[in-house]
Amino acid sequence: MDAIIIRPAGAGDRSAVDALHEREWGGPYVVAHDTRYDLRTLPTLVAVDGAGTVVGALAHHGDGDGLEVVSVVAAMPGGGVGTALVAAATEVARAEGRARLWLVTTNDNLRALRFYQRRGLRLVRVDAGAVDRARRLKPTIPEVGEDGIPLHDELVLELRLTERD
Repeated sequence: MDAIIIRPAGAGDRSAVDALHEREWGGPYVVAHDTRYDLRTLPTLVAVDGAGTVVGALAHHGDGDGLEVVSVVAAMPGGGVGTALVAAATEVARAEGRARLWLVTTNDNLRALRFYQRRGLRLVRVDAGAVDRARRLKPTIPEVGEDGIPLHDELVLELRLTERD
């Protein structure tokens, strides 16, 4: 893959970012920890290839002592875009003086669980039944997820950026 540049999303990136979210999430809305997020309203980092094409996006927001990664999507998984986006989000969190970077994935998403753990994030909590509750806010969430795994729970992962007090 060409060299990837990570930068804050600009107004000209909106349609490309929206297309990635449509493909990955079925639109601009995601639900995590009983909160419905409109990805269009969140600070977003984009990954841009050498031709200037948006090939990935990471939406985030500040949450107390942490920076929550709400969505990560790459046009072509496995090419290093997700890794570059997570590394850039980690730098944003450090620059803002945050103690941790954190995110939520679902119990069926073994690929994401593997990806995040390889990048230093640790599983810190399981919210049993969180996806079942999320269906009230986003009824299009399927009952069965990846690999035929029933989709019920959220897994919270975090990367500590400072020592705990």
